[in-house]
Amino acid sequence: MNEPTKKTARFGDYMYILFKWKKFIFINLFIVAVLSVTYTLLLPLQYKATATITLPPEQQMGLGGLTNLMGGKSSLASMGARLFGVTNQSEDVMLGLLNSRSALTKIIGKFDLMSYYEISNNNMDKALKAFRNDISTDPNEFGMIDFSVINKDPKFSAEIANYMVSLADSMNIELNIRAAKNNRIFIEQRYLKNIEDLRKAEDSLYRFQKKYGIVAIPEQLEVTVQAAAVIETELIKKEVEAYFIEQTYGKNSIQFAGVNAEIKLLREKVEELKNSNELYKSSNILYPFKDMPNIAIQYLRAFREVEIQQTIMEFVLPMYEQAKVEEQKSIPTLLIIDKAVPPDLKYSPKRAAIVLGLLFLFSFILIPFVFWGERVLTRAPENPLQVNESKFFTRLIKLYRIKF
Repeated sequence: MNEPTKKTARFGDYMYILFKWKKFIFINLFIVAVLSVTYTLLLPLQYKATATITLPPEQQMGLGGLTNLMGGKSSLASMGARLFGVTNQSEDVMLGLLNSRSALTKIIGKFDLMSYYEISNNNMDKALKAFRNDISTDPNEFGMIDFSVINKDPKFSAEIANYMVSLADSMNIELNIRAAKNNRIFIEQRYLKNIEDLRKAEDSLYRFQKKYGIVAIPEQLEVTVQAAAVIETELIKKEVEAYFIEQTYGKNSIQFAGVNAEIKLLREKVEELKNSNELYKSSNILYPFKDMPNIAIQYLRAFREVEIQQTIMEFVLPMYEQAKVEEQKSIPTLLIIDKAVPPDLKYSPKRAAIVLGLLFLFSFILIPFVFWGERVLTRAPENPLQVNESKFFTRLIKLYRIKF
């Protein structure tokens, strides 16, 4: 006996099942639509106010003046400017300030957002979590930063957005001043030491000249002094540069290792000029100081020290004066392109999207449910569970008056 072949379902069969159950599907979707519309109408309106800000260009922040003071050719100028707080802050730093806990805590306290979010027991963590969900800070396609606040009151949202921008600006100014103060202290210490060293060098030279009556040295020995002055001046520059690199990139950075190697080489050259016995073999001009006559070497050392300290003074003093200026400077570090204004149009709820989303969701639930019911009603029940399923769908088709 041949076994009966299983009939393959076609697309038309599925469409017929949906047509048969159309009343069930449409009635339930209508109920879902009515409930979802009612729900969205009960939701409170939310308004989004946006302020647009940007960071000033470096030329407006005083970088050019500092670069000129420091020679304009060395990377030390740009590093020093960054540490003085006069350079352009990165977007990441600014976004970090806008989203920092200290800034958000001040906003919550100023505008009493604990009451707005109905936070019990003054739980700051809950308030911060709720407030962060209502703010956004993102760079836009024009390279500026859009800062937005969502609130039930359009005027309130604009006030919060504008205040947060001003707060971030004041925090950034404070950070810049703090950085400038730290660098002013460092350079001031070097400057005061230079003054003391220069005074000692001048006094030493004066006593020597007064004792021996020496006021000049041979040109060949002057070359040695000038070379030593140039190298030691460069050494001081590299030491200052190493400090800036350490503050910016850390001791373990490649930049710090490079400049540290230069410092080591310069120190070796200084030591060679002072004490090397082989120096005169490789140069017809330079001579180690210890080989000079006793009186001449004393004079040259005193004279060299004065020259070195004067050269260091010419380098450090402008930096010190600039650092004092930067410490007192409190110019705005943000440019406000557009202030936040109370919006006229609501931001949420998006009623159409909610209703359509729920309709699509329930459609994907109802259609498999219909096919399941069709299958239950067209087969013979084989166990108590299938009997219960059959009874359920039988009552369902009677309720919706579906012809079966």
